[in-house]
Amino acid sequence: MSGPFTTLHHICIVVHDVDKAISNYTKLGIGPWVDYGPLLDYTTLEVPDEAAFMQARIVVANLDNVQLQLYQPSMLNSPQRRFLDSKGEGVFHLGFEADVDAAEEVEETRGLDVLMRGRRDDGSGFTYFDTQGAAGVTMCIRKSPQK
Repeated sequence: MSGPFTTLHHICIVVHDVDKAISNYTKLGIGPWVDYGPLLDYTTLEVPDEAAFMQARIVVANLDNVQLQLYQPSMLNSPQRRFLDSKGEGVFHLGFEADVDAAEEVEETRGLDVLMRGRRDDGSGFTYFDTQGAAGVTMCIRKSPQK
């Protein structure tokens, strides 16, 4: 199989309380947890509610083979808030490492709609695709910032 959904980078879990989730995962031996960010690095942002996006709290743990993300949405309207309110805590999206712009072109020809996107000045960033209905989970392509 080919396409941008081949190299898993992270699993994003939406939670009510990041601090409580960190404590629970740490008890399982998962961590350390660090803040993701800053979200202000995204200079191009196409999301349903920019304030909701900016107020989210995100932490990550880099495991040997994948990154885990804990995502606490703000109380404002966002896809993550709607997911949490309707389904409860759980996996919101799977994130794959790929060229975000090329991935958008490929997936749009396959009929996938873009839900959200963000880019940094260096071209890194993310694109979320509307795959919840077909795949049961949202798929995300991300390109890491240059170091």
